[in-house]
Amino acid sequence: MPRYDLISCHECGTLHRKAPLGPRQKARCVRCRSVLYRGSGAGPERMAAIVLCAILTFLIAQFCPIVELEVNGLRSSATLFGAIVVLWQEQMQLVAAIVFLSTILFPAVELGALLYVTLGLRAGRVLPGFHRLLRAVSAARHWGMTEVLMIGILITIVKMTSLAQVLVQPGLFAFGALTAMLAFVVAYEPRALWELGDRLLPRAAQDERALLGGGRAPLLCHACGLVAPDLGTPHQHQHCARCDKTLHRRRPDSIGRTWALLLAAAILYIPANLLPVMYTHSLFGKQDDTIISGVVYFWTSGSPALAAIIFIASIVVPVLKLAALSLLAWTAQRRSRWRPYQRTVLYRLVEFVGRWSMLDIFVITLTVALVRFQTLAVITAGPGALAFCAVVVLTMLASLQFDPRLIWDAAEPPAPPASPPLAPTPPALPHSHRIEPSGGTHD
Repeated sequence: MPRYDLISCHECGTLHRKAPLGPRQKARCVRCRSVLYRGSGAGPERMAAIVLCAILTFLIAQFCPIVELEVNGLRSSATLFGAIVVLWQEQMQLVAAIVFLSTILFPAVELGALLYVTLGLRAGRVLPGFHRLLRAVSAARHWGMTEVLMIGILITIVKMTSLAQVLVQPGLFAFGALTAMLAFVVAYEPRALWELGDRLLPRAAQDERALLGGGRAPLLCHACGLVAPDLGTPHQHQHCARCDKTLHRRRPDSIGRTWALLLAAAILYIPANLLPVMYTHSLFGKQDDTIISGVVYFWTSGSPALAAIIFIASIVVPVLKLAALSLLAWTAQRRSRWRPYQRTVLYRLVEFVGRWSMLDIFVITLTVALVRFQTLAVITAGPGALAFCAVVVLTMLASLQFDPRLIWDAAEPPAPPASPPLAPTPPALPHSHRIEPSGGTHD
């Protein structure tokens, strides 16, 4: 049996055999209910077309102004890159760099790499750099935050309506269209593209006994999903035969690194909330704004929904992330058997909401770039923005360092690897157990 027919759950380590899926179906782990893979009816031609449209929209969004303000005949407009430059010039280089990476560079890397790969697959070829580019797509997708930026743009526009006349520019519509297109692009999982490439570059089949034998469970490549035999070389790193990524049974020093990042984030969370995130210089004097004062401003100005969004994204979510990751690290360190499935669901929730804490940073970035009326008002970024941005990045890194399979290491062991559970086709089991239509379940 080819080893590409085996798949290991990246959250609990249970081994499965793959089964073909329909376009709107997904296979779940029989142990932790994590989504193993999804069926896709789109071929390389459709993928390349959607990615190309997304790239064109991305370029329009980057070069066109997003919004323009007018006050007493004075006008001020900003592009995303222009807003980043303003932050850089105000000695907020770290914040500017993170905004640039998450809103420009990483989305550009993802789209460019996908276009290159899909055009090659469309032509029936695996182009040079195929595996490295798909690894780059997987990494860039985790840090790209276009959808968070779009919500930040809308919040900024609502905030600016009380200060000046707001004139919507083409960049706003381009970012809206780009957000929608990226939702389709994300549906194309890199692992599915790896499998398309495998069909063009067939490899020798490997006996299942060779993969599962030797008394050692196989290793999972976290980049491409390939299941590889454990060669038992403790003093030499083993690499994935498909994408060349270093293989580990568990992430090295996962709990120690998670605790270090969480401690740093918890320390920085205090100045992030106490120090001003923005300074407003106007004819009426100077005003300091913290995250809490921004929530109060929207609440008292008749926008309770926006106040709630900022409060949840900037205050509630960071606290819950710190608490949840601390609980996961502590229970994993103690090898606790307490509710492994619920802890896995908690980990998924932390992974999902982590990026949304950047919402306040994007609002600050655009506000600082737009309010540049030298004779009337100027808004600059404060040290609280730097501390809060560091908190968001550190908690995201902590969730990446934590290995969720540690949750299940002390739990009831899965079925013996010599007979891995099968992810069956729809006639074999009801849809609610193993293979489900993507519209029928909530992750």
